[in-house]
This record gives sequence, structure tokens and C-alpha cells, in this order.
Amino acid sequence: MTELHLMLQQLRQPEYIHVLLNPLPVYGMAMGLVALVVAWIARKRAAQAVALLIVALAGVSVWPVVEFGERGYDRVYAMSNKDAQQWLDVHATRASRAAPVFYAVAVLAVATVLVPWKFPKTNNVLLAITLAMALVALGLGGWISHAGGQVRHSEFREGPPPEQVPQWTHGD
Repeated sequence: MTELHLMLQQLRQPEYIHVLLNPLPVYGMAMGLVALVVAWIARKRAAQAVALLIVALAGVSVWPVVEFGERGYDRVYAMSNKDAQQWLDVHATRASRAAPVFYAVAVLAVATVLVPWKFPKTNNVLLAITLAMALVALGLGGWISHAGGQVRHSEFREGPPPEQVPQWTHGD
């Protein structure tokens, strides 16, 4: 079996796609935030629009990450020990709770591109709100990622996962 054939075979596994895509919301949001700050300081509306597009794409990218994560949940759960299973549930719960924030940031970023065309005085206020919400989303992405990293990387675990109520169940 060639490496290319193996890679193509793995692309049919949702947990593999999840691993490939899961950095997008966090890294994309971080890059969008940096671009947004630079564009705002430079007062370049075109650069702001590009930065906001990056923020919006990072927010929307949560959808396939969550979707493929849910599809791969059973397989990863089955191959994991008890601690990893608990971390997987924490990771899934955090992702399902935080995903709406990413979607809201995406909508807000698009609105921040469009609304100032009609109402130019709203630009700075909308930029500030989008920046703040994108920072919240970035923090949530780190929080989700921390739990996800605990699933397969026991070397990073320092005790059991935090207690959470209610527990995430597959199919929620």
C-alpha cells in the first residue's frame, strides 16, 4: 500500500478529517484578529474587510470540525481508555456549547463588512464588538482544544478531567 493510497483511505475516516480541520477555527480566528487589529490601526477599509472575511471563515469552519468530530466520536471512544473517554466527553461538550459563539462571530464579521456601507459611522463600534467577540471565540477555541489534546496525549494529562454537568452524549 503506497502512502498516497493510505492517505486517501484515511480521508474516508471522519476522525481523521476532524484532526485535519480542527486547527482552522483557532488558528484562523487568531490570524483574523491580528489582521483586523493591523487593518484597524492602518484605517484601511479594504484590509478590514479582508480581515473580517478571515474571521467569518474561521467562525464558519467550526461547522465541519464539529460535524466530523461527532461522526468520529464512537470510533475514538472505543479505542480510548477511561480517562481519554472522559476527556473526549469534555471536549465534545465544550465544542457543542461554544460552537454558537463562533457562528455569531461569523455573522457579526459579515455585518461589520456590510452595515458601514449604509451607515459609515457604525464602523468603529462594529469593529470593536467584532474584535471583542472574536477574542472570546479564540479563548473558547483554546478551551475546547485543551480538552481535545488530552484525549490522545496522555503525556499532557495532570489528573482526571473536570466534572461537568450534564454529560455530553453522542447524538446531542
